[in-house]
Amino acid sequence: MVGQVGSLRTHPPAGLERQKWTLAATQWLKANPSDDQWTLLFADALPHLAEPVPLDPEDSPGFLLWHLTLRWQREIAAALTPLGLTHVQFVLLAAAWWLNSRGEDPNQLSVARQAGTDVKMTSEVLRKLEAKGLIVRTVDAADTRARRIRVTERGGELAMAAVTAVEGVDTAFFRAVPDPAALLAMLRTLAQGGG
Repeated sequence: MVGQVGSLRTHPPAGLERQKWTLAATQWLKANPSDDQWTLLFADALPHLAEPVPLDPEDSPGFLLWHLTLRWQREIAAALTPLGLTHVQFVLLAAAWWLNSRGEDPNQLSVARQAGTDVKMTSEVLRKLEAKGLIVRTVDAADTRARRIRVTERGGELAMAAVTAVEGVDTAFFRAVPDPAALLAMLRTLAQGGG
């Protein structure tokens, strides 16, 4: 470690490694102000580490994911526009349709959970889907504050057509991925909050 810290002055790491070393050195100096040997080594190296490091956006997973998501959303929106659905309308209609197809009459909260959407926004969008005649919302007999969601025949037909359109976009969009199973496994891990 002493050799590593001492060489930082002449060979500072780049990019994320530099940021990690800077953070570690700063935290160590604050926690151990009386350890003279390490303090001198870190204090000597720290100015070389603290120089601003331009991070190339092309090396940032978050930046790339942002651009990828925007492109994917544009393509999904283009596929759904002829069907008269926005992306969020599609997601909520498809979630309700999927739950109905498994014998459930979900309430709005269940649809929101299935779709991963905000409950208040889900309620607003479901009202729009109801106005279009794609779903029926009925008062839950067990809880009069809740609404049960049932996709209409017309809504079911539209849901199937929309799922087909979206799956077509997905197939084309992810065609360049060499291992689709590995991509799905990675996406599942990230979606579940794993790292």
